[in-house]
Amino acid sequence: MRANTLRSTTSGLLALFIITTSLVASAASPPAGESEEPTWQRGNTHTHTLWSDGDAPPETAIAWYVDHGYDFLVLSDHNILQNGERWFDVAEDGRLTPAKVDAVEARFGEDFPEVRDHEGRSQMRLRRLDELKDMFDRPGAFVLIPGEEVTSSHRLAQIHINAINVDEVIPPQKSDSVQNTIQANLDAIIAWGEANGRPVFAHLNHPNFRKSLGASNLANMKGERFFEVYNGHRSVENERVDNRPSTEEMWDLALIARLAKGAGDGGLLYGIATDDAHDHYQADAVSVPGRGWVMVRTPNADADAIVTAMRRGDFYASSGVELSDVRSDPRTYAVDIATEPGVTYVTEFIGAMVGNGEVEPTARVLAISDTDPAVYEFTGHELYVRARVRSSRPHPRPYQAGDSEMAWTQPVTGSGAAKLKKPAATGTTTEP
Repeated sequence: MRANTLRSTTSGLLALFIITTSLVASAASPPAGESEEPTWQRGNTHTHTLWSDGDAPPETAIAWYVDHGYDFLVLSDHNILQNGERWFDVAEDGRLTPAKVDAVEARFGEDFPEVRDHEGRSQMRLRRLDELKDMFDRPGAFVLIPGEEVTSSHRLAQIHINAINVDEVIPPQKSDSVQNTIQANLDAIIAWGEANGRPVFAHLNHPNFRKSLGASNLANMKGERFFEVYNGHRSVENERVDNRPSTEEMWDLALIARLAKGAGDGGLLYGIATDDAHDHYQADAVSVPGRGWVMVRTPNADADAIVTAMRRGDFYASSGVELSDVRSDPRTYAVDIATEPGVTYVTEFIGAMVGNGEVEPTARVLAISDTDPAVYEFTGHELYVRARVRSSRPHPRPYQAGDSEMAWTQPVTGSGAAKLKKPAATGTTTEP
C-alpha cells in the first residue's frame, strides 16, 4: 500500500497566503533526523479486543491487519492497556468460544494458547502488549502502537477519545459540562505526552454516537485538532440523520468556527477514518476491520515518527481510495490519485470563501474534477480548502449499503483567512 515519494513544491510562500497544514509537500526536506524518502504508511488507530468489548483475542485481531498489508495498528481498548495478567473464560455461549481458541492454535501453534481450568471454568490467558509487540513488530514492515480509548461521559453524552502512543492508562476525566469533560480528557492526554517526552495525539471519536456531540464541541477543542470524520461502526451515524449534520458537515462547521470566529484555539481540524472494529470473525458485521484507515506520509515507520507525521497533518483518511500525492502551494491544491484500470474518480474541493459579498463564510463544493491529478486553483478568497475523492468501486466491507470507496484529504488555509478579524478565542459556545 505504499505509494509514491514526496514531491517538492514551491518553497516561497506569498505574503497573503497562509499554509498551516503539514499535509503539504512544500516542506522539501524532511525534519531533522529523518533522512529517508517519505512513503505512505497504512494504519488503523481504533480497534478493540477481548481486553475490553471486542470479540477476539488480541493476536487474532492484529493478524488480520498484518495479513491485509497494514503498516501499523493501535489497539484502543476502553480505559485499559493490554498489560498485566488477564484470563478470559472459554465457553460456547461466551465471547471466547472453544472454536476461537482452536483458531488461535491453528494460526500460532498448538503450544501457543495458554489454557487452564479455574474453579470449573476453562480460561485462556490474553497476551500482553509487550508479548504482542515481540510477535508482530518488524522494523520497516509493521508496528503495534500502544493506545487507549479514554471513555468518559457527561449525563447522556458519550465522550470517547483515543490516546495514541501512550503506554500507561490515562484515567477518564469528568467535569461539569460536555465541553469541559472533552477538554479535561484532552488535557490529561497532552500532559502525559509532555511528562513522558513522547509524541502523542488524541482524536475525538464518533461525535454523532448516541447524538452525543455537536460541531461546536469539535470547534472548541484546545490543544488537539483530530476527530473521526469516518468511523466504520454502524451505530455511530456518520451520515446526516434528519436535521442533524453528518460528521463531514460537522467538520466544515467546526473549521469555519475555528478559522473565522476564533473558536477553541483556532487552527485547522484534521479528519481521521477508522474501523472501530469489535467484530473480527465476520465480513459483514456491525464493526469489522477494513472499513476505514489513515495513510501517513513519513520517512520512518516507527511509532514516534508516525505520530509526529500525523501531528503535522501529513496524512489522509481513506475507505479505499489510494492517493499517490497531496500537495499545495500558494497557487494550487493538487491531489494525485493512484488510479486503477476500470475505476473512475471524482474529486470535490470543499471549502469556504471570504468576501465576494458573503456576510459569513459558508462551506460548499468549490470545484469538481474528474482528472488525475485533480487541481484546485486558489482565488485569494478561500478561508480553507480540503478535498474529497469518490471512486466508482463499491466498498467491499461497507459501513452502509451503496457505499463506494473514498478518501478525504486534510484542509489547508487560504489567504482569505488573513482578511478576517477574528474575535479572541474563548473556547466556549452553546452546547448541543
